Amino acid sequence: MSSDTLFGAGAALPPAYPEHAAWGTAPKLRQWQSEALEKYFRDSPSDFLAVATPGAGKTTFALRVATELVDRGVVNRVTIVAPTDHLKRQWADAAARVGLAIDPNFKNADGRHGGAFIGVAVTYAQVASKPMLHRAKTEAARTLVILDEIHHGGDALSWGDGIREAFDPAVRRLALTGTPFRSDTAAIPFVEYAEDRDGIRRSKADFSYGYGQALRDHVVRPVMFMAYSGQMRWRTSAGEEMAASLGEAAVTKDITAQAWRTALNPTGEWIPSVLTAADKRLTEVRRTVHDAGGMVIATDHDDARAYAGQLKRITGESPTVILSDDARASSKIEEFSTGEKRWMVAVRMVSEGVDVPRLAVGVYATSTATPLFFAQAVGRYVRARRRGETASIFLPSVPNLMALANQLEVERDHALDRPEKDDEGFGLEDDLLEAANREDKASDSLAKQKFEALESQASFDRVLFDGGEFGTGGEMGSEEELDFLGIPGLLDADQVGHLLRQRQHEQQSRRKSGPTVVPADEPAVVDHRRLTELRGQLAKNVSAWAARTGMPHGQVHTELRRQCGGPAVAQANEDQLQRRLQKLQDWFIGKK
Repeated sequence: MSSDTLFGAGAALPPAYPEHAAWGTAPKLRQWQSEALEKYFRDSPSDFLAVATPGAGKTTFALRVATELVDRGVVNRVTIVAPTDHLKRQWADAAARVGLAIDPNFKNADGRHGGAFIGVAVTYAQVASKPMLHRAKTEAARTLVILDEIHHGGDALSWGDGIREAFDPAVRRLALTGTPFRSDTAAIPFVEYAEDRDGIRRSKADFSYGYGQALRDHVVRPVMFMAYSGQMRWRTSAGEEMAASLGEAAVTKDITAQAWRTALNPTGEWIPSVLTAADKRLTEVRRTVHDAGGMVIATDHDDARAYAGQLKRITGESPTVILSDDARASSKIEEFSTGEKRWMVAVRMVSEGVDVPRLAVGVYATSTATPLFFAQAVGRYVRARRRGETASIFLPSVPNLMALANQLEVERDHALDRPEKDDEGFGLEDDLLEAANREDKASDSLAKQKFEALESQASFDRVLFDGGEFGTGGEMGSEEELDFLGIPGLLDADQVGHLLRQRQHEQQSRRKSGPTVVPADEPAVVDHRRLTELRGQLAKNVSAWAARTGMPHGQVHTELRRQCGGPAVAQANEDQLQRRLQKLQDWFIGKK
C-alpha cells in the first residue's frame, strides 16, 4: 500500500521532517513511519506492536493508521489509552488537527461520549477501575484501540486484567511504546511473547525503530552527557561522619548512594554549581536555537522548590515548577512548551507526561536509576525539530548513570522468565521507580531521616557521547570544563563526535606541555586511604571555618585553591591537601 493515499497524494518519504511541524500533524511521513504503515496494512493484524524511540513520531504513525481505518470503514470508533491526563489532551489535540474528534474529558460516570466525537481518550487507571464499562463501549462499535506506552498496562495485576477485559472485543488494537521493557516480569497486555534460544520469553514487536537508527536518520538529537563529580561529606544515622568523592570506584554501593544523595541536597554547593554550568550550556545553545529550554528532574517537592530558587538567583528568571499535586500542572507544561522561558523543574517526572520539543538541556537531579526511567527521561530531550539540534544532559558521575548513558543505543525487549534481579540492571532501585510513579512523599521523608548531608563540592569530570568518554576533568569554571560547555548547539552527530575528539586532543596537549615535575618526597604509589582521610579532614575544617565566618563552603575552597594552588579537592594530591589544611590552621590562629 502506498502512503500517497493518506492525507493527500504526492507525499515524499524523507527519513526526517524537512522542517518543524506541529506535533502529530506532519504532512509527510518519515521513512520508518512509511515502512511501518505499509507493513500494517499489508498484514492487517488484529494486534500490532510498534516500538519506536522517544521523539521518533509514534503519534503521527498511529493517527495515520486510525484515519485510514476510518476512511476504509474498517472501524467507526477510536479509543486512545494513555498513561496520564496530560497525554490524553495531547492526543486529542493532535487527532483534531488530522480530522479525528476525540474527547479527552470523558469520565467513567458519563457512560457514553458525545455524538460529536468519534471516540475518547482515557487513562490506564480509568479503564482498570471500570473495565466492563469500557468493554461495553468497545463492543458497541467497530473499535480501534490505540494503547500509548503499552508497558504501563503491566503496572499492576488489576490493570493488566482490566485492560484485557475492556479491549478484548476490539476490531483492531495498536500498541505503541518507546521503552518496551519493564523493571519487573509482569506481562504486558496484547503483547506477543516468543521464546529465544535460551528458552526465555521476550516481547516481540511487529515493527521496531531504535535510537541508533533514528540518530543516523537525523530523526532524533545526539545526546551529550556532562558528568560532574566532587567531594561529599555526610553524617550517617549512627552519627558517623563520612566523606567520599562522588563516583569513586573503590567505594561500596551504599557509600555511592549516600554520596549521590549528598550531591543532590540543595543546601550544598554541588547542585548550584551544576545548575550554573547547565545554564551556561543553555545560553550557548540558545545562540543558534533561540527558544531552547532546560528541565531539571528533581527527587521531591522540597528539592524542586529549592532548585527553582537557585535557578532564579542564577538566571534572574523564575522557572516553571511542575508538581504532581498541582491542578495547573498540565497548563503550565503547555505554557512552557509554547513560550521561551529558560527553565522548568519537574518532580520525579514520569516522563511520558512531559512532552516539550524545545527542551535541549537537562539536569538529572534524582536518584532513580532504572533503565526504564532513565530511557524515558532522556527521551524528553531528543525530539528533533530541525536537523542539527543537540541535547545536553548534566548528571552525577556515578557508576549506575554512567553505564546507562553509555548504553543509550542498546535495544531491550521485555523478558517474562528472567530473575527479578538480574545482571542486566533491570532490577536497579525498583523501589525508587515505584516511588517515582506514585509520588510517595512518606517514603521521601523516611529516606531523608537516614542520613544528614553536610557538605558537597562539584568538579567537572567528563563528557559521555556515543559510547565514548571525553575530557580530562577540571575545576568548575576551568578551561577544561568551558571547552565542552561552549560546543555549538546546532551540530549533527558526526560533527559532535569530531568536535569532542578535537577538544580531548587539545586538553591532552595542554597537559603534556605543562609542568611534569613530581615532588621528590611524593610516594611512587598513591596511598588512597591517606587521601580519603585528608579530604575528610579538610572538609570538616572548611565547614568549621564557614560556620565561623559565614562564607559559603565553595568560596572557602576557591580561596584555598587561589592561595595554595592545585586542582579541585577530588583531584588534589597529598601535598596539596596538606598545604590547604595548614593554610586553614593559619586562618584559625589569625595568621595572614
